[in-house]
Amino acid sequence: MKNSTYRNTYALFFKSLMLICMAFTLTCIIFMVVYIFINAIPHVSYDIIFSKPSYINDTIGILPDILNTVYLIFTSVIVVLPFGVGAAIYLNEYAKSKVLIKVIEYAIETLAGIPSIIYGLVGMLVFVQFFSLQTSILAGSLTLAIMNLPIIIRTTQESLKTVDVGYKEGSFALGAGKFYMIRTILIPSCSYGIINGCILSIGRMLGESAALLFTAGFAHTLHGYIDSLSSAGSSLTVALYVYAKEQGEFDVSFVIALILLIMSLVINVLATFLGNYISKK
Repeated sequence: MKNSTYRNTYALFFKSLMLICMAFTLTCIIFMVVYIFINAIPHVSYDIIFSKPSYINDTIGILPDILNTVYLIFTSVIVVLPFGVGAAIYLNEYAKSKVLIKVIEYAIETLAGIPSIIYGLVGMLVFVQFFSLQTSILAGSLTLAIMNLPIIIRTTQESLKTVDVGYKEGSFALGAGKFYMIRTILIPSCSYGIINGCILSIGRMLGESAALLFTAGFAHTLHGYIDSLSSAGSSLTVALYVYAKEQGEFDVSFVIALILLIMSLVINVLATFLGNYISKK
């Protein structure tokens, strides 16, 4: 009886502790979102969101920053997704040496823990100077791709491990080759995990500023996608830093923060629908 009472008390204590932690976390998130909305909504206007800055008329517009952010995310995902998924498939399906796998996984874990400012410094030295890409959207995108490569590899690896071995053995028994099995069985079965990895990567890309200051620059210029790859451009996070820290335009900074929250929400919702659709297919 005493042991049972002790266990119930122990379980109740930790359940209460978890509920308190959950409530505290939700309170912080709700407070932050509401605070941003309250400070941003009065200053949201068509001219700020859908125009570019003009130093002649002394107007502020963040349309170039929004487009540059989209360009950076799109280019980075195109680069990092094939390499990340391919590396994960190699480690799970093709690599035979356990020592090699452990070395590679240790390197991946190390890359995941490196501060973003170091990625920015390396990106500046390698992409901007060594490869002569100059300060540009392409250099920033490649830096972001390297930063998020560990996330894609690890999430894809874990998703591949959840695929039922019977599916693979059944495809081999029917005469399918390994590449055919990977293309038709393995990747579709773990597609939801790959999409979750992309969501995590995009979230980190949206919030990144230090690395982009070194590689993409902070020019508020409006370009098309092709032209932007070779031109300097400011992302929303870099623009938020410049407007808040350098120019003291906190009204614009709150508007940018609101747009970042909306973009993050839209990307998560679209990715969730896409993942559910692929899983059903």
